[in-house]
Parts: sequence; structure tokens; C-alpha cells
Amino acid sequence: MKRPAPTAVPIHELLQHRWSPRAFSDKAVTPELLHALFEAARWAPSSSNYQPWAYIVGTKDQPDDFAKVLSTLVEFNAGWAKHAPVLVMSVAQTKLPKDGSTNPHAFHDVGSATAQLTFEANARGLLVHQMAGFDVNKAREMFAIPDGWEPVAVMAIGYPGDPQTLPEKLRERELAPRSRKPLSEFVMAGAWGHTPSFASK
Repeated sequence: MKRPAPTAVPIHELLQHRWSPRAFSDKAVTPELLHALFEAARWAPSSSNYQPWAYIVGTKDQPDDFAKVLSTLVEFNAGWAKHAPVLVMSVAQTKLPKDGSTNPHAFHDVGSATAQLTFEANARGLLVHQMAGFDVNKAREMFAIPDGWEPVAVMAIGYPGDPQTLPEKLRERELAPRSRKPLSEFVMAGAWGHTPSFASK
């Protein structure tokens, strides 16, 4: 299933076709593909090249690992994410290893790495749905995440599935038209709230 974004101007088709499904196929993601996704994340940019990211992976062929990641999700997300073949939790190193001070850019850098993972996935026919709805404290305890590290998000990864397999309300959301804020609401120049001419079109 494809759901291209109705962009105001043409963008790269890889970006235009990125979206976050809830219906996933049960087709397995091979270890070779997973290796490529995390290799893409590995080469993301980061402040001072600290690379403050870690990923906890659960796959259907390792059911105990999969169940542990799934158990951290809120009930709503767990209801559909349990059908994805891969669940991954991103974790940010919020304390700098050199002196223990706070790294204010850690979440940004984890997001950058996860974006690269996502686009590598899309290029290979996979889709990714990122979720904020999970229990951070349970995750920290479940995986013995050390001090100085903070769980960020959980993502479901897999091949697109059939939206008709979803409950009605989720199916409606899956098929609803896609939309985003216009550039004029978030692109500024010179002063806060001032929209540059290229973004006001």
C-alpha cells in the first residue's frame, strides 16, 4: 500500500512515500536487512560525533525479546504493533561520557540516527511507525538501562499490510487523507513569526 504525501512542491520520492502505517504484513525482516538499517543509523551525524544512540531490538523469531519490547507499549499501541515483525526501542545517552555533564543534543541526535534508519528501511520496501506511547520507567527496568541513558521511542518495522485487517477506527485513520502544517507556520527568517517569501507561497 502506498500513500504519497500531497506535497506543495516536488520532493524526493523516498521522502514523499514515507508514512507510518499500523497495518503490517507478517513477512519476516531478514537479519541482512536489519543489519543494513542499523548501519544507516550508525552513520548519522551527531554533536561532536558522540553518537549518543543505542537500540534494543525484538524480532518475532526471538519471541522473548519481542515480548519484552511489546510489554512496554501502552495498550493502544500494543494492540496493533504486536503484528509487526520487528519492534525497536531507541535510547539516548543523555550524559556525556567524558565528564558526566548533560548532552542537550542527545534526543536530537537519536532522532537523526532513527531518521536515517527509517529512510534506509523505506528504500528497501519496509515501513516504520515510531511511537511515544510506552512506559519509560518499565523500559528502564525491563532492560536494565544504565544511568545516563534515557529511552526515547519505540518503533514498529515491517512490510506494509492490509488496512482491512485493522479495527474500524484504526482503518479509518490508516486511509484518511494525509496533511501537514504549511511552511508559513514554522519557517521563519529575521525574527520570530516572520515568514520568508519562499515559504509563504
